[in-house]
Amino acid sequence: MSAPSVTQWYRDLLMGARFAFTGGREGWVRAVLTAVGVGLGVAMLLLTAAIPNVLATRDDREDARDDIGLNYHEENVGRKASDKTVVVANTDTNYHDKAVRGRLMEAEGPRAPRPPGVAKLPAPGEMVVSPALQELLTSDEGKLLKERLPYRVIGTIGEPGLIGSQELAYIAGADGLAARIDGTLVGRIDHFGAGTTDQSDGEELDPVLMLLILVVLVVLLMPVAVFVAAAVRFGGERRDRRLAALRLVGADGRMTRRIAAGEALAGAILGLVFGTVFFLIGREIAGSIELFDISVFPSYLNPSPVLAGVIAAAVPASAVLVTLFALRGVVIEPLGVVRAAKPARRRLWWRLLLPLAGVGLLYPMMGQGSEGGRFNEYMVVGGVVLLLFGVTALLPWAVEAFVARLGAGSVSWQLAVRRLQLSSGTAARMVNGIAVAVAGAIALQMLFAASDAQYTEPTGQNVKRAQMQVSVPPGTDVTPMAKKLQESKGVRKAVAISVGWVGDRAREPEVSSEVAVGDCASLREIAKLPSCHEGDVFVNQFVEYDRDQFKLGKSGRTIFFEPSYDGSPRSAEIKWTLPGEVKKAYEHKDSLRQYTSGLLATPSALPAGAAKTLQGSVYLRIDKSVPHVSDEVRNTAAEADRLSWVSVWTATERTEEFGAIRVGLFVGASCVLLLIGASLLISQLEQLRERKKLLSALVAFGTRRRTLTLSVLWQTAIPIALGLVLATTVGLVLGTVLLKMTDIPVTVDWARVLGMTGIGAGVVLLVTALSLPPLLRLMRPEGLRTE
Repeated sequence: MSAPSVTQWYRDLLMGARFAFTGGREGWVRAVLTAVGVGLGVAMLLLTAAIPNVLATRDDREDARDDIGLNYHEENVGRKASDKTVVVANTDTNYHDKAVRGRLMEAEGPRAPRPPGVAKLPAPGEMVVSPALQELLTSDEGKLLKERLPYRVIGTIGEPGLIGSQELAYIAGADGLAARIDGTLVGRIDHFGAGTTDQSDGEELDPVLMLLILVVLVVLLMPVAVFVAAAVRFGGERRDRRLAALRLVGADGRMTRRIAAGEALAGAILGLVFGTVFFLIGREIAGSIELFDISVFPSYLNPSPVLAGVIAAAVPASAVLVTLFALRGVVIEPLGVVRAAKPARRRLWWRLLLPLAGVGLLYPMMGQGSEGGRFNEYMVVGGVVLLLFGVTALLPWAVEAFVARLGAGSVSWQLAVRRLQLSSGTAARMVNGIAVAVAGAIALQMLFAASDAQYTEPTGQNVKRAQMQVSVPPGTDVTPMAKKLQESKGVRKAVAISVGWVGDRAREPEVSSEVAVGDCASLREIAKLPSCHEGDVFVNQFVEYDRDQFKLGKSGRTIFFEPSYDGSPRSAEIKWTLPGEVKKAYEHKDSLRQYTSGLLATPSALPAGAAKTLQGSVYLRIDKSVPHVSDEVRNTAAEADRLSWVSVWTATERTEEFGAIRVGLFVGASCVLLLIGASLLISQLEQLRERKKLLSALVAFGTRRRTLTLSVLWQTAIPIALGLVLATTVGLVLGTVLLKMTDIPVTVDWARVLGMTGIGAGVVLLVTALSLPPLLRLMRPEGLRTE
């Protein structure tokens, strides 16, 4: 038999598309269900295709509004005032654990630059705010923050000045900032926009982190692909019975398959339209929500044209290929479809080849770790895809093999088992997506949990001795701040310590060391003192970090505060002659500060002007039972000094890149979870629709609705249980292989593994519960009516 020509293909595909839209109510329902299922997947794929633009746009917005920042910019210190300069102070803060970007600005002339999104710089006592912050300040929830920002709101910051729709940000007018320029938190600028290149821009990402990114992308996209493939097969049994009628009028087997592919193609193209609409709706909704402190503007979500084109071509092509593949074992004859008989047993051997091939691709990279260079991206993606795809191949065999051995039970059980025995493939397809998602989630959880220690470092902060720290700008007396904080609500104790540097010479010192200044009670928080009175100076005997203090800390020696170095502006160079007795201080095993070395001094022992060279901090012990105690502290600190900054102590912290990948995973997983739920619900409704006449007939013959409802629940529970068992197995295998690749000891947190499995089961149970009302409506005698 000769191969069909392009014209024949075109004619048959067009006929199938016509059947999809002109087959009456039945055809339309099936086409719409297919389109909705495919559309949800397409919307998710378009969202993924928009991620590069989201990241690039956020970076561009951040660069465009860059000002003094937190990095030292020498030009921002030495720049002279003019009619086109503005002094900017960084006043970032936090409220209820959410970041608030804050800036104080003082224009020095009519041509002073304006930050993006701001039409006019606010005058002293005024501020412009982001829309999200304005909404918060006008609500009861923002009461404490409103006290911290005693400015009159005169406008909002436009989209060009924000990196997300839910970002909390304000710009307030101020005066007197020029006197406090230090180049770190306060500086003078003549334009907004990144002026220096981040040194980290050229650094390559750690190989293990790159592996995490690749696996995250595959794990998040695989369920989407599985759902799209399942959606194009909605209504397959009824479609095949319609195709049998075509055999009666002369169509051959190949022609019927091409017509079936045309039906699927029509549904997929309609799905592209639905997906585009869903994406546009979702894009607008995305502008009003925030996930894990990440928000975007709708304009950010513009898919790459190339990726969008790939999606537009790949989805219809996949629909045709999936349909032809599904019909490979179906014999459509003029008198019916052979599928109605007992299907041939599925073979296991080729299904095992998929995960084995996946392991084979990943095996050469085992033991590579971070030191072995970058992992081969193609082998990683291919190996993970094959392992996860193995779940979809093994699950139909597992369901068939399991239900074939099931026997006697209640009526509902027997109805469910018989249905599964006749159509195990349909049942498996419904849970394939959730099984793939759970398998990938378990593998990722193992990889993240094991890698966490590698990318988590101790901060050195003794959270038992202090829980918060308030720092004041250099040269500011910290004592008034400490007194105010001691009276703040929820503060048990405030310890004030200032730190500076001393050297043996005023210029280019050969020996230098730190000096910590505080009253006797404060110094005893960081070192053991034999005795202490105002005017005393100590040299610390703890030499693990520093030995230079022994050369400097000699009785009667002259040293210099804030010595100068070549290539840097001339500093204070204040002379300090040590007293006749320099006492010894000893290591404090439970010190408030991690690194306590050098000299210790009480305030009256310092020479005139030395206090201006010190950086002061107040260490706080707080009562965490007091509601919003951290915000109470921030309010007190802001009232005492608008340029102070507050930090909450933690024992450990994750690297920024690792934390960003975790956040990306959580955001993506949340979107995929919504897709899974919606797609499962559509799939369940389609299954019930196909069985409408059978359910109505059983009710007409006296079967109780309760029995039929339980049978539907059993039909869902059995495949999902098998799917979760298989997913757990494959997930553990994939997780173990990934850990071997990263050269990290294999550990399994069974509580989290069971948690991932439980989430998958919970989604299916929720979807099943939502499908019960339609099920009850389908059990009416009217369901027997036919057109």
